[in-house]
Amino acid sequence: MTFNDELKASVKKVLVSEKEIKKSIKALAKKMTKDLEGEDLVVVGLLTGCIPFLPDLLKELKLKLLVNYVQASSYEGTASTGKVKVIGELKESIEGKHVILVDDIIDTGLTLKELSKYLYDKGAKKVTTCVLASKVGTRKVAFEADYVCFEVPNEYVFGYGLDYNGYYRNLPYIAALKDELYK
Repeated sequence: MTFNDELKASVKKVLVSEKEIKKSIKALAKKMTKDLEGEDLVVVGLLTGCIPFLPDLLKELKLKLLVNYVQASSYEGTASTGKVKVIGELKESIEGKHVILVDDIIDTGLTLKELSKYLYDKGAKKVTTCVLASKVGTRKVAFEADYVCFEVPNEYVFGYGLDYNGYYRNLPYIAALKDELYK
């Protein structure tokens, strides 16, 4: 089966087009630039989902900032384990800095909540969160992202950094996965 055949068999519907993503990132970056001007900033991308969102966001931010990465995991296949595991360490100190934690999606809220705590424990003065997508009606903890490009329905979504079993992060749009593939 070819990639296009697999993709066709997996996509229920396209939720957010490439054009809509680019437009939303520009608008979000403009707001963030206005809100965060003058702060001592470190952007921390949460691997691997922050790619391609983070590079596109960085191009639009008109702020002086450092960039760092952290990796964490809370999923096995298509289901959350409910436990967040940080893999590796930050390359540079964030002590006394305002950290912008960037991820692909907020779903249960567990990952961003735990990573925010991790960043405060590493000495961050303030942690602000930014996500490409916020899944509606799925929080297991009281936590919301500070900056959000899109709200998406409570479906399994993939593309533009969001994966399905590690694949499809390279799609230029966000799509819903066919129900029979994950339920």
